Amino acid sequence: MKTNLTQFERKIDYFFRNKGLLLQALTHSSYAYENQQTDISDNEVLEFLGDSVLGLLIADFLCTTYPELSEGELSKLKSASASTSSLCFFARKIKLDKNILLGKGEEKSGGRKKKTILAGAFEALIAAIYLDGGIEETRIFLLSHLKSSFKRINVKKFLINNYKSALQEYFQKENLRAPVYKMVTTKGPDHKKSFIVEVFLENKSLAKAKGHSKKDAEQRAAQKALKSLLGKKIKGLTSDTFLLKKKS
Repeated sequence: MKTNLTQFERKIDYFFRNKGLLLQALTHSSYAYENQQTDISDNEVLEFLGDSVLGLLIADFLCTTYPELSEGELSKLKSASASTSSLCFFARKIKLDKNILLGKGEEKSGGRKKKTILAGAFEALIAAIYLDGGIEETRIFLLSHLKSSFKRINVKKFLINNYKSALQEYFQKENLRAPVYKMVTTKGPDHKKSFIVEVFLENKSLAKAKGHSKKDAEQRAAQKALKSLLGKKIKGLTSDTFLLKKKS
C-alpha cells in the first residue's frame, strides 16, 4: 500500500518542507525491512524523539491550563494524555492508520489496528513536525488534539487516578488486604493474543476482565470492581485512567 503524502498533509493541516521526514514518520520497521533496496528509514528514532517532545508539550499545556492542580494530579493527567490509548485515538482521528506503511506480514496480522504501532507512528509524526517546523508548529498541531480531549471535562471538579491504584487505595482506607490479580487464561495467536484476569479480595472474586495485555486486563478488572463499589461517581478518561468527582 502506498500513501498520498499531500493528501495526508491536508488532513493534518501541516505541509512539510522536508517530505522525507514525513515519509520516515509513516514508515514502520516492517516496511523498511522488506524494502531495504529503497534505502528508506523506519520511524523508530523519530518515535524516540517524539516521546520526549510530546512529554514537554503536554506538561506545558497542563501546567498552563490547570495551575491549581497538584504535581501528583498533573502527573496522572499527563500519563493519561500520553498513554498508548490516547495517542492511538489521536492517530485514528488523522487517519494515520490508513497512511502508515507496513510490511506484508504486519499488514496481514492486522498491524493497522494495533495500538502500539499507531501510538508510535503518532509520536514519530510529532518528531517529524518538530524537526521540520520547530517547537511552535508542533505545539499548534498537538494542542488541537489535547484541547478537544479536555474541552468536555471540568478537571477542577475531579480527582484523577488509574483503576489499579485506586482500588488498592480504597482497600487500604477500609483496612482491607490488597487486591490480588490472577491470570485465568490466554486466548488467540501470538500476534492477536487476549488475556483474561480475575481480581480477588482474599478468596472473594470481585471482577473478571479481558484485555490485549496482562496489564490492560488487570486495569479493566480493577475498573469493573471499582464501578461496583463506587457506581456512577467514576467517569472514564482512557482505558486505564478515570476521573472521580470530588466531594463538594
